[in-house]
Amino acid sequence: MDELQVIDLGRDAVWTMLKVSGPILLVGLAVGLSISVFQTLTHIQEMTLTFIPKIVAVFTSLILFMPWMLTQLNEFMMRVMDKIISLP
Repeated sequence: MDELQVIDLGRDAVWTMLKVSGPILLVGLAVGLSISVFQTLTHIQEMTLTFIPKIVAVFTSLILFMPWMLTQLNEFMMRVMDKIISLP
């Protein structure tokens, strides 16, 4: 395996990681931002108010996105295995 193949494999791994973790992180960001806006508008300064909705939203999005995430990881693993098999 030469340097270009290693770089290509690393790039593919990083891209797959971003695709898989992106939806969950965006859901957490959106929920956190909306709760922060709510806290600002109502002048509620409770620090623990954001944790429960964020946890529920992240776990719900994990359940919803899990089939797609597993498909992405499976496709990545198949690409890696194809590259390993094609080594001289």
